[in-house]
Amino acid sequence: MATHYLDFEKPIAELEAKIEELSLLSSTAGSFDSEIEGLRKKAEQLRRKTYADLDPWKKTQVARHPQRPHLVDYLEGLFTDWTELRGDRQFGDDQAILGGLARFRSQACLVIGHEKGHDTATRLTHNFGMARPEGYRKAVRLMDMAERFGLPVLTFVDTAGAYPGLGAEERGQAEAIARSTERGLTLEVPMIATITGEGGSGGAIALAAANRVLMLEHSIYSVISPEGAASILWRDGARAQDAAAAMKITGPDLVGLKIVDRIVQEPVGGAHSDPQAAIQAVGDALEDELRTLSALSPEALRRQRADRFYAIGRA
Repeated sequence: MATHYLDFEKPIAELEAKIEELSLLSSTAGSFDSEIEGLRKKAEQLRRKTYADLDPWKKTQVARHPQRPHLVDYLEGLFTDWTELRGDRQFGDDQAILGGLARFRSQACLVIGHEKGHDTATRLTHNFGMARPEGYRKAVRLMDMAERFGLPVLTFVDTAGAYPGLGAEERGQAEAIARSTERGLTLEVPMIATITGEGGSGGAIALAAANRVLMLEHSIYSVISPEGAASILWRDGARAQDAAAAMKITGPDLVGLKIVDRIVQEPVGGAHSDPQAAIQAVGDALEDELRTLSALSPEALRRQRADRFYAIGRA
C-alpha cells in the first residue's frame, strides 16, 4: 500500500519523494548514498519536530489515518489462539465489532473491539467501524461469557460513533449501547479498554466502561466529533479545528479530567509509521495493567470501577 501523507506531513512527503528518486537513480547513474543519507536524517528530524507539537486537530487527523493499526493488526501482533465468536443470538452478526477468545502472552482472555477495515471491501464489510445494535448485544453476550469463565476482557476502541441508520434506531441502538455500558460497569472480571484511534460518543464508551482506560498518544476520545460540534455550535462544520481545540479530546487533557488513566506512547511519526512498535507498546501496557488488576477480588474490581467513574469531573 502506498504511503498516505496527511496535509501537515507534506514537507516530509517531499523529502521522502526525493529520497526515492535518488535511490532509483543510484541503480543507473552512480551512487548517491551520501545525499540519500543526508535527506533521511533531515526527514527524520522534520518528522520529530512535526510530531512533537501536534495540536488537537492534527491529532484528530492522525487518529483517523487510514494506515493506523486496526483491531485485526492487534489480534495478529499480540494474541494467539484467536477464535472469533459471532452473533448476538437475537438478530444477527455485526462485523463492525469483532469479539472472541484468545491468549494474551499465555493468559486466556476475551477480546472485543471495533474494526474499521483497511480497504474499500473491508471497510464496507465492517461498516467503517460504526456498530449497529447487534454489535453491542454481541459484546454484552461475550462479556457475560467472560464473567462466567473468569476471563479478563480486553477491548479496543476505534469508531467515529455508533451507526445512526434507520434500521439501527428501529432495533434499539440507544438501549443496546446502554446495556453494553452497564455490563462493562458490573463485570466481576478485569476489563481494560484501549482507545487506538477515534473514540467517538456512546459508540466508544459502550466498550470502554472499564477498570482502566488506556489511550494511544495520538488518539482522540470525545462525546461528538469536532465536525459535529462545530456544526452545532457555529452551524459551520469548517470550524472543526476550533471545536477540537475547545473540546479537550487529546490524551493529556483527558488524563487531567480522569477520563483516561494512561497514555501509551507512539513511535515518532505516529502508530502508522511503525505499526509493530505501536502494537508492542500497547501489549506491554496491557500486560502491566492486567498484572495489577488480576490481584483484585470480583467485589474489589466492581468497587474500583465505580470509584473510577464517580471521580470523573470532580476536583
